[in-house]
Amino acid sequence: MRIAIIDESAARASIIQEGLAALDDCELFVVTERRGLLARMGEIDPDIVLMDLGNPSRDVLEEYFAVSRALQRPIAMFVDESDDESIAASVEAGVSSYVVDGMAPGRIRPILDLAVRRFNAFSRLQQDLAEAKSKLAERESIDKAKRILMDSRGLPEPKAYAELRKAAMNQGKRIADIAEAIVTAHNLMGNP
Repeated sequence: MRIAIIDESAARASIIQEGLAALDDCELFVVTERRGLLARMGEIDPDIVLMDLGNPSRDVLEEYFAVSRALQRPIAMFVDESDDESIAASVEAGVSSYVVDGMAPGRIRPILDLAVRRFNAFSRLQQDLAEAKSKLAERESIDKAKRILMDSRGLPEPKAYAELRKAAMNQGKRIADIAEAIVTAHNLMGNP
């Protein structure tokens, strides 16, 4: 596992390193420079990111949140103090674990595990949502194509669907693809 530790203080980063010392088969990368952080993360390509921000200003937090949004990786963020706005912003940015005043070597591993599990659970939810939206869009396209066939050829709904299915089988395509082609052709012909 490749773990990036982002901390401007090498002393604080060593606490995280100490907490991860017992992990086998693990590469640690300590990044202490904020400049070019996103590019550096691209080079490292970490599996998980641990950020220790201490007591960051709003600008610094926003900078790290931007990195978090771009990475699409499990991220655990350690801060000394927090407020409702910062917590909400971290959730929006995709931070998997937001730990206030919790920097101790013995707590690092459980926090890392939690961040990975929460990230994976959230990723599954996002995939499920994207799949559901895609299926809904396909269903809407099929319904539009059926309406077009029903209106233009005077077919009942079951017969219109049977025509879509038959065309899909004959052409080796999915019904949704045939439906989308019908809707597109219908729109190109100047029909709303």
